[in-house]
Amino acid sequence: MRFPIVTGYTFNLKRKLIKADVSSMERLSIEPAREPTAVFIKPRVGYELGQPTLFGPGDFESQNRSKFYESSHIQKITFQIARRVVDALLGFTESGRTEGKNDGVNISTSRHQLFPQVYRYVDEYIEKKIDFSCVDHCELGLDLYMKQVADRLIIAIQPDDEQEEPPLLPILNRYTPMGTTADVDFKTVQAVHDTAKSHLNQVAVDTKTWESAAAFRLEESAIVECYARNDNLGLNIPYESDGVSHSYEPDFLVRLSNGSILILEIKGYESDTDKLKHDAAKRWISAVNNWGQMGKWEFHVCRSPQMLGQELQTFV
Repeated sequence: MRFPIVTGYTFNLKRKLIKADVSSMERLSIEPAREPTAVFIKPRVGYELGQPTLFGPGDFESQNRSKFYESSHIQKITFQIARRVVDALLGFTESGRTEGKNDGVNISTSRHQLFPQVYRYVDEYIEKKIDFSCVDHCELGLDLYMKQVADRLIIAIQPDDEQEEPPLLPILNRYTPMGTTADVDFKTVQAVHDTAKSHLNQVAVDTKTWESAAAFRLEESAIVECYARNDNLGLNIPYESDGVSHSYEPDFLVRLSNGSILILEIKGYESDTDKLKHDAAKRWISAVNNWGQMGKWEFHVCRSPQMLGQELQTFV
């Protein structure tokens, strides 16, 4: 099995038009349980031996974000997020590289042409993809959440090839543009399973339940031609979070009976970082399919290995 080793993407706008499929993006949940919107405090009076306690003189006082909510507005927050996205997109140089970054995106356009389009996608994402958990919508104005929304939209935005813009294309590693299962050779202390459909002689798994169950379903599926566990395989998906470059390593590479290649992730609990990785994988898939030199590629997140066989049917 062969796959491209992608280090970045080409992103050249001719008519200054962009697009973003907001409907396919991962959801964002505001989490008041993790980031409390209010706390009770009590002033300390005098001296106290041992650990601080709730006993002693003085009354409790409530500290909340009511003043922040009063001074903020959702339109203002939308504007600030859009500005972050535009600043990130326009930060790329004419050479297609940014200072200290390797994403390889090149946008030569002006802010006044780009900002209205970005603002529209930010507004759509806030309306359709954010679960506010019954708290004030201005909670989104916390820097934590604004960064997450901006990071996801930066990944999702592509040239609008339907309006004759050059499509998003991958930049391959200069020295090793292709990876292959033929080069995999390593020893491991992880649990391993025999395989009949993998090009590798063993399947090494991180978890004995989820990934083992997924490997079993891949082995028994009639529509799976072959597969490989992405362990020392070299299949990494580049993405950025808060301006820092990272790599995402999905779980399986699967070739289906119709010839398409599926990047498969097995995931139970999904953190915000996991959701960002999944959006990055969708961007990788889009760029490789636009390139068109290695057939059709798909990405799928399986949240229940017992259902994997049925879920694979949707791709053939």
